[in-house]
Amino acid sequence: MMLAAELALAQVDVVIIERRATPDPDRARAGGLHARTIEVLDQRGVAGRFLEAGNAMQIQGFGRIRLDISDFPSRHNYGLALPQIQTERLLTAWVDELGVPVMREREVTGFTQDDTGVDVALSDGASIRADYLVGCDGGRSVIRTAAGIEFAGWDPSTSWLMAEVEMTEKPEFGLRPGGGIGPAGTEGRIQVVLTEPQVEHTTEPTLQDVSDALIAADGTDYGVHSLSWTSRFTDNTRQATSYRDGRVLLAGDAAHVHPPLGGQGLNLGVQDAVNLGWKLAQVVKETSPQSLLDTYHDERHPVGARVLQNTMAQVALTSPGDRHEALRNTMAELLRMDEPRRSIAAMMSGLDIHYDLGPGHPLLGRRMPDLDIATASGPLRVYELLHRARPVLLNLGQPGIFDIIPWADRVQLIDADYGGPWELPVLGSVSAPVAVLIRPDGYVAWVGDGSDRGLRDALTTWFGGADGGWNQGS
Repeated sequence: MMLAAELALAQVDVVIIERRATPDPDRARAGGLHARTIEVLDQRGVAGRFLEAGNAMQIQGFGRIRLDISDFPSRHNYGLALPQIQTERLLTAWVDELGVPVMREREVTGFTQDDTGVDVALSDGASIRADYLVGCDGGRSVIRTAAGIEFAGWDPSTSWLMAEVEMTEKPEFGLRPGGGIGPAGTEGRIQVVLTEPQVEHTTEPTLQDVSDALIAADGTDYGVHSLSWTSRFTDNTRQATSYRDGRVLLAGDAAHVHPPLGGQGLNLGVQDAVNLGWKLAQVVKETSPQSLLDTYHDERHPVGARVLQNTMAQVALTSPGDRHEALRNTMAELLRMDEPRRSIAAMMSGLDIHYDLGPGHPLLGRRMPDLDIATASGPLRVYELLHRARPVLLNLGQPGIFDIIPWADRVQLIDADYGGPWELPVLGSVSAPVAVLIRPDGYVAWVGDGSDRGLRDALTTWFGGADGGWNQGS
């Protein structure tokens, strides 16, 4: 839905094929949004909807070690506790406002692609001809499999049981080695997450399985009863070796799966979509060449790989046993120190993402801070300039020094004043630039030092040539 919203904002026709009739209210998947995801929603002007529905709090953690990010230089230096069902409902309402059609109770069963498009076969016997197909269809992605893209990684070593139940006796809420027990979203119900003694299972989990896991962890099952739902997840860790095969691309869990520790999965997928959306729109409109899509893999694959690594590390930290407990205690001691805390918390929250756009100013390839700027139209926040998902050339120097008339239909030129400090998570203060070119995803594509050196090249690289398109022979 996030990708569809991005494409709709760019005025590109898009349709969502969705297997389910409605969002599933009985499954607790992702439990919240991290700081960078909230910033991304703020860039589109819809963050308030999510903040009203959730609870802003310090939810950041590494291997169940709490991390406070309230001192980070961001308007949203916190997380948002928000069940995925609520996130889905809010996104559904937004894409509906944007006029995106959703074809429910249908699945993609296969596709064929050629030089001009993709024929997508659906489970009801119909087919769709599209310019591009993006598989956002989860870890068992039909689209990834049909494209023949390898899903490399590590087999599961641990299985967790998750359930929502009622109990006759009240347990002590809190973390256990490898899991925890706490209140569910419904009054009187309890959520349980516990490790299981075996990894492989051939049947769906039952109330008896929940009872056995509780007894193994606490010596009692607390009179567990009234099972609402239950599921299993493992530390299966895999990543697509390529996020693109011709006109077929992957995003979210179709591109990467990992243990849910740290709550990074949904956030990683949303940010995949925001990186891909504007690039795909420009290629569809023939403003940019197809090679722009290669930057999607180049930028997002390393980010995904880093999440895979940190979740595997967190599994080791949260595994039961004295040696793992010793490791956890050592890490907890380290993460009480400011520098390690800031480094790990910035990684987990997505605030430290750095796309490799070459040497230059520390801002290059990093998220643009949401500065309070003064413009001829009055005071604005930088993120307000990104609501329509259009790039911005923000000039903080002398007005009139930049001539971007050939790109005026694609790039906003904003003359503004800003006199405050420039702060980035982990890096701290950075030298104030005279101008910055901000991509629609909120990352800095060019930094000016008082001249326009390199600006035209950056504009052409990211937003097409001066003639409004790209050289077919290049």
